[in-house]
Amino acid sequence: MKIAFDAKRISHNATGLGNYSRYIVNILSNYYPEHQYQLYFPSKGKSSLRAQLPAKQQIKDFYPKGLYSVLCFKSLWRSFGIVRDLKQNSPDLFHGLSNEIPLGLRKAGIKSIVTIHDLIFMRYPLFYPWIDRHIYAYKFKKSCQEANKIIAISEMTKRDIISYFHIPEEKIKVIYQGCDKSFTQAVSADKKAEVRRKYNFPEQYILYVGSIESRKNLLLVVKALGLLKEKVHLVAIGKQTPYTEVVKKHIEELHLEEQVSILSNIPFDELPAIYQMASLFTYPSFFEGFGIPIIEALHSGVPVIAATGSCLEEAGGPCSIYVDPNNEMEMSEAISKVLSDKDLADKMIKQGKEYVNQFNEKIAKDIIDLYNQVINE
Repeated sequence: MKIAFDAKRISHNATGLGNYSRYIVNILSNYYPEHQYQLYFPSKGKSSLRAQLPAKQQIKDFYPKGLYSVLCFKSLWRSFGIVRDLKQNSPDLFHGLSNEIPLGLRKAGIKSIVTIHDLIFMRYPLFYPWIDRHIYAYKFKKSCQEANKIIAISEMTKRDIISYFHIPEEKIKVIYQGCDKSFTQAVSADKKAEVRRKYNFPEQYILYVGSIESRKNLLLVVKALGLLKEKVHLVAIGKQTPYTEVVKKHIEELHLEEQVSILSNIPFDELPAIYQMASLFTYPSFFEGFGIPIIEALHSGVPVIAATGSCLEEAGGPCSIYVDPNNEMEMSEAISKVLSDKDLADKMIKQGKEYVNQFNEKIAKDIIDLYNQVINE
């Protein structure tokens, strides 16, 4: 079986869609090495991200040719020109890993699957510029209509696809996400000590990983810290946006400057150590398509407190704690409870690992089964 992928995110996005794209190609090539995986890149991107995929004979890279190789035409190639190249290379199926597929696949006789991660821009339009919302709505809906099957990364996303795009339920398959295997492997004591020294981390800290933006709701954790009787350190890692200044203002007002570290551009190979040294992971987001940082935390052996209201219960499972994303007192009480009760924390860690260990092989099998179903229809 020859499977083609839109590989832009693999070499261009360090988080989110990039992590998902690299993860899918990795697990499929590991569990099903008998198939060929064709990666279509609009440009070289970042070699450090591409290097997170192993060099394997069954993974082949493709790039724009001719006029489409010129910088200003590469985005057009990804939407249109790629179809010509696909017809020449004859894949059995095209998988759009990041919410869209090229126009003209169905007309060209190429079967396809699209993964839809979330429709947050429709649920919470205030977080997105007007033009972005309309472009996303057109691309996502068109892709859902044209693809033979849709992968939704959570039941929440599936319900949104049906509700907003009026897609038949039988066309959608829910297949969860996993995380990079580095989070499943124990980090050496030397590496942990090196990372702790580099960033001056205390012995005990709460961890948050995700963009510092209003939807992700880091402010809830900051406010919760201000309510705790004991001094607890918070390490927040993620791309900073104007919302960061709102968070910093509250940190100053609550006199928490010495208890909060906000970091960006952390090397990927340091993240597993940062996770594994944390005492607790918090993910207070108002809405997510799934919540990969939760999976990373559970694999790392860290208890998780997340927010209610979207699909985070699907990512964290029954072993994690969920609080109202608007209630800092509830978050504060949950933090205090986990940090003060070792038996509870140990139970959450043990059950959390059991929950996420089922993911990788099952995800790979579910995807391959779906590929075969579409190809044989």
